[in-house]
Amino acid sequence: MSERKVLTKYYPPDFDPAALTKKKGPKQVGPKVQTVRLMAPFSMKCTSCGEYIYKGRKFNARKETPENEKYLGIQIFRFYIRCTRCSSEITFKTDPKNQDYTCERGAKRNTEPWRKVEDEDETDEQRLDRLEKEDEERNAMEELEAKTIDAKRDMAVADALDEIRTRNARMERANHDGMLGDATVVRPEDELRRQEDAEDEEAYKNAIAAAKAQQETWEVVEDDVAAGDSHSVSNGNGVKRKAPEEAEAVPTSFSFKRQAKKKEQVLLPGLKMGPPPVPAVKPAPAPTVKAKAVLVEYGSDSD
Repeated sequence: MSERKVLTKYYPPDFDPAALTKKKGPKQVGPKVQTVRLMAPFSMKCTSCGEYIYKGRKFNARKETPENEKYLGIQIFRFYIRCTRCSSEITFKTDPKNQDYTCERGAKRNTEPWRKVEDEDETDEQRLDRLEKEDEERNAMEELEAKTIDAKRDMAVADALDEIRTRNARMERANHDGMLGDATVVRPEDELRRQEDAEDEEAYKNAIAAAKAQQETWEVVEDDVAAGDSHSVSNGNGVKRKAPEEAEAVPTSFSFKRQAKKKEQVLLPGLKMGPPPVPAVKPAPAPTVKAKAVLVEYGSDSD
């Protein structure tokens, strides 16, 4: 029994590795051929037996690569299949020009209404002319679409401008009406503030006048006190008193406090709260003049 994995081999004594030569077969002449598995690229009808071969049926085909058949540098391939009924040979090849396949012999391609047969028969110049016309038509459509978009944009801008103008006119009209209303209508807050300012000014004037009058009164009283010694009357005990005809000056009382009018608070409909009582202002005490004591000699009664 031989081994599966041989680690060492036997070399005879007369073995000469230089005597070994590689055996090469004859080089293949002609187009390259290989066997492939493919599906029928289109539906066809066999011309020998009339068998219908639908699109997508699988075949074991021979793929041939002809050396001299190319289209614009693109290699063209030829395929050989056999009919499933009569085993007759069917040949078709690729068509890079129309991006399709062309049936050569052994079968006839079925009619396909969506295919343009006239495009297959046109020359290269006709094809170029057709492509140029299609490009021009496409450019014209693109220009028309661009013009339509520009027109829509212009209409949107015009609508926005009209809306802005309308809003500005409305705001200007509202501001003008508000200025006229402010000039003709007097607000109650402004009227109340004006009355308070007038009352403050009147109270300030009264306070200034009262201060001036008090200052004059104090000056008169000081003059009378200075002249009181000459008009004093002495009693029997040697004490001098002020003359009875001199009247004591009473200064006028005043206040710088602001008296603000309070608003009447309505408690119930039809009832009003009476004014709060005004506190009595006490007059300032009048200055008193003390009499000076005079010492005189005291004589005894015995004398």
